[in-house]
Amino acid sequence: YREELYILDCMAYCMVFMAACTFVTLLFENVPYGRYASSKYGFPVDARFAWFVQELPAFLVPVCLLVWTSCAKTSLLPNQLLIAMYLCHYVQRSLIYPFLIRGGKATPFASFALAIVFCIYNGYMQIRYLSHYAEYPAHWVTHPCFIAGSVLWLVGWLVNVHSDHILRNLRKPGETGYKIPTGGMFEYVSGANFLGEITEWAGFALAGHSVHSSAFAIFTTVVLASRAVAHHKWYLAKFEDYPKSRKALIPFLF
Repeated sequence: YREELYILDCMAYCMVFMAACTFVTLLFENVPYGRYASSKYGFPVDARFAWFVQELPAFLVPVCLLVWTSCAKTSLLPNQLLIAMYLCHYVQRSLIYPFLIRGGKATPFASFALAIVFCIYNGYMQIRYLSHYAEYPAHWVTHPCFIAGSVLWLVGWLVNVHSDHILRNLRKPGETGYKIPTGGMFEYVSGANFLGEITEWAGFALAGHSVHSSAFAIFTTVVLASRAVAHHKWYLAKFEDYPKSRKALIPFLF
């Protein structure tokens, strides 16, 4: 019992360390996918296939843990709600989102493989902790941290899904090339979809109150903030009429 909890804690600290390494790397290199894809990161993988296969372990690993192992904590309401938040995101991301993609740039194999590893690693860490070890005070679901975290998670999830919808519908059938996204949070930031997902997992971390959920939020923030900044610079260089008041990631600030 204690040994596995210690391993889960170590996994979380490793993820924070990896976030720091990733942060330094991304100062010099864009995440190699989409418009930044490069052949030096391996052969291209079809966008729909890549998203489906790479995100699926983040859903399947937790489901297997919940179904096939004796879960000591899954009868507790805070644990149930946190697991539901996690699964809600990954049902959408792995079973719905990939099949809505129109066209989409291929993903280099290196990005694809790393995403699979991350989804297995994080899926196991989050759900194993929540289903077997996470203990919360009796009235945790009414605690301001849990309520604020849950609201943040929901707002972030809605912004993320809505922003993806806007991006999907930028091009009419048969059209190619890039367009300036408008509507929703895109009126304020270039990385509205990234802002949504960062907010989502920050809320999850606040509600979950553990090193495991916090590590996930930190890692997500590092990777997606880097993408938002890269996208913002790219839009400014590509479009002369790009809205000057629009920020990269945080409305009115950054």
